[in-house]
Amino acid sequence: MRALRLRPSATPLAAASIAVVTAAALTACGAGSRTGAETAAEVPCDVEVDSPTTVNVLAYNSSAIDPFTNAMVRSCSQGDLTVEHEPIDFAGQTQRTTATLAGETGTYDVLETYGYIIPQLAADESLVPLDDLVDTYGDEYDLGELNEGMREAMSYDGQLYAVPMQAQMFLLAYRQDVFDELGLEPPTTFDELREVSQTIQDAGDFAYPLALPWLASGDITTSYDAALGSLGVDYVDPETMTPNFDTPEAAQALEEMKSLVPYMDPQVTTFDQPAVQQQMYNGDAAMAIMFSGRMSDLANEDNTQYAADFGFAPPPSVEEGGPQFSALSVDGWSIPANSAVDPDTLFQVIATSVSEEASEAALPAAYPARDGVADDSDSPIVEAASEAIDNAPPAEPFPWTAPISNDTRDVIAQVVLGQTSVEDAVVQMQQIATDDLAQYS
Repeated sequence: MRALRLRPSATPLAAASIAVVTAAALTACGAGSRTGAETAAEVPCDVEVDSPTTVNVLAYNSSAIDPFTNAMVRSCSQGDLTVEHEPIDFAGQTQRTTATLAGETGTYDVLETYGYIIPQLAADESLVPLDDLVDTYGDEYDLGELNEGMREAMSYDGQLYAVPMQAQMFLLAYRQDVFDELGLEPPTTFDELREVSQTIQDAGDFAYPLALPWLASGDITTSYDAALGSLGVDYVDPETMTPNFDTPEAAQALEEMKSLVPYMDPQVTTFDQPAVQQQMYNGDAAMAIMFSGRMSDLANEDNTQYAADFGFAPPPSVEEGGPQFSALSVDGWSIPANSAVDPDTLFQVIATSVSEEASEAALPAAYPARDGVADDSDSPIVEAASEAIDNAPPAEPFPWTAPISNDTRDVIAQVVLGQTSVEDAVVQMQQIATDDLAQYS
């Protein structure tokens, strides 16, 4: 497995609200699935407890996540230990994360978390640092085989706050049959993406050949961040603590997004990732860019008559030679600081879920954190993900990223809808980011 490229973590300057964290996290990962996993790998689990103990796990249902969750629930529920997980979608998960971390004693004992939100949750002291537990149990559970880059993504200020299980990144799904008929290749730049979209549109079978999750209340900021990252710019210069929305690249990222609007359904700002999947299932779109955890559902013949017709490739770059238009999300398991269950017990349950057996069961929907597992897959989805992960923009693990993303979302949507000019939008975004950064001075 490739080593992920990640930015260094920053020292917390102020605590931020959990509500903002979870709202922004909605845009940060490939949430949900059409169908969940029905089976779990046989995973050894020898966790011992002194008295009847129930561990409640909070994680959304998806084909990428279920194998890891099931490894906990089905393997570790034995003797006096019971591990429970209630099926839930991603929106429900984020709402319950907010609620469980807000009280003195939480409802949940194991939380699925993401590299994107670790800085804020760690700065807020909502999670248990895991380094000592890794030292105690690392050899027993072969945790040294977890990808170092993914471990870094789940760390903050030099401490680990989540055991990584898998990574997701943007992939391009496309109708191979349509591309073959029209003599097209998967686009590698936005110029090519526009050209391919125009060719397919002109051929007459697809009024809107391109599908992207640009939900105005969520995913649209992920796409803007991906476009900005593809141009080599972050939201904020962490050394000067100055927002970068007054740069030419910030305006260009908005213009590049606007340039794709003619090729997408006019209701695109109402589409989350399930809606984009549905466009591909129905044959309404010939291309889609979304998180890799969504791709195995497209290849499932129970979901769509076009399952055998899909091809998969890394997403294009905004400009030739630049990083991909992508977002890298690392998922992992955290222990909330307000859980009443012994952290040693919880950590062993977590460690069981990232075993080699569970990681292999997650293929091809997930790109597991355990080194070497993805390399053994012959899935075209995993092959595309392995190529894409090399050129995805590094993550921005800073506590100010989530609130800025959350607070600029409406402005980005207004640009896409033609309600605000790019010139006015970047001025507004610069001021919003400046105000948000005032928390960290």
